[in-house]
Amino acid sequence: MTTPSLTLLLVPGRYAVAQLPADAPLPPWWPTTGMRHAGWTDDELSLVCEETQVPGDVRCQRGWRMFKLQGPFDFALTGILKAVLDPLAATGVGIFAISTFDTDYVLVQEPQLETALQALRGHGHRLSGD
Repeated sequence: MTTPSLTLLLVPGRYAVAQLPADAPLPPWWPTTGMRHAGWTDDELSLVCEETQVPGDVRCQRGWRMFKLQGPFDFALTGILKAVLDPLAATGVGIFAISTFDTDYVLVQEPQLETALQALRGHGHRLSGD
C-alpha cells in the first residue's frame, strides 16, 4: 500500500481534552461556536474545545495543538489516519485523534509540536501555509 501524501492545517489556538461522567449532559460552559467535539461512551463523556472555555475545576488535559487533515475523504479510502499517525509514533509524539464524517483531526501536546511538524514534513505531508 502506498502511503498517501496529505495536506494538514494547523488549527489556531490551544485545546483541552476534558472528561465528565458518562451520564453528564453538555455543561453550561460548552461553547456554541468554533471547533468542539463531544463523544459519549458507556464509560465517559469526552470533550474537546479551546482550553479557555474549560473551567479550572474540570478534569482535563490542556495544551493540545490540533491538525486538521484536509478532506473530505471517501470512506473507501484506507490508511489516511495511519499515514499521519505512523510518523508521529516513530518520533515518540503522543496523539489524541478525532474522526468526523468528512475528515480527521490529530491533536499533539504543544511541547511536541515542532517534533510533530518535522516528522510530518519528513514523510511528505504538506502543512497548509507552507
